[in-house]
Amino acid sequence: MASSLTCTGVIWALLSFLCAATSCVGFFMPYWLWGSQLGKSVSFGTFRRCSYPVHDESRQMMVMVEECGRYASFQGIPSVEWRICTIVTGLGCGLLLLVALTALMGCCVSELISRTVGRVAGGIQFLGGLLIGAGCALYPLGWDSEEVRQTCGYVSGQFDLGKCEIGWAYYCTGAGAATAMLLCTWLACFSGKKQKQYPY
Repeated sequence: MASSLTCTGVIWALLSFLCAATSCVGFFMPYWLWGSQLGKSVSFGTFRRCSYPVHDESRQMMVMVEECGRYASFQGIPSVEWRICTIVTGLGCGLLLLVALTALMGCCVSELISRTVGRVAGGIQFLGGLLIGAGCALYPLGWDSEEVRQTCGYVSGQFDLGKCEIGWAYYCTGAGAATAMLLCTWLACFSGKKQKQYPY
């Protein structure tokens, strides 16, 4: 099977896929922020949430529904910052995934990834990581929304967790993006083989 990648390129392709998968899983999972409400564990992502309060008509009180799901609409996301974070992080994850899948195809297809294509792919990875990093930086700006304040003991604010904790999915998303930006971008520069010159 012919490959258009150098040995460094194969490592780049595998690491790119691992970074993209880590960032995408972290982005999709609703475990960016942990807290509790009405004695039940509650978690948030950028566009998903686990456990939410509803009014029980029969008992005339608020009860927690312990299930995970997306917000009913884009406007239902608790804050403007989280909406922007969702778009920016989603775009970044899409770019990382695009480059990772192209790099993996380069393991099987000859002359797919030249040195120039590898460098362009590295630039796209850097941009993807930068977008995800921007999304992670924007996320704490939404901690002052009413939903988060209910969960974090009414003492949370922008960049102030109150009684909540940052969840593993936030770290996953950021770590995947940082590795893509710093390591994959560098490896991409050495990933493609020098193309053969054909005398025409």
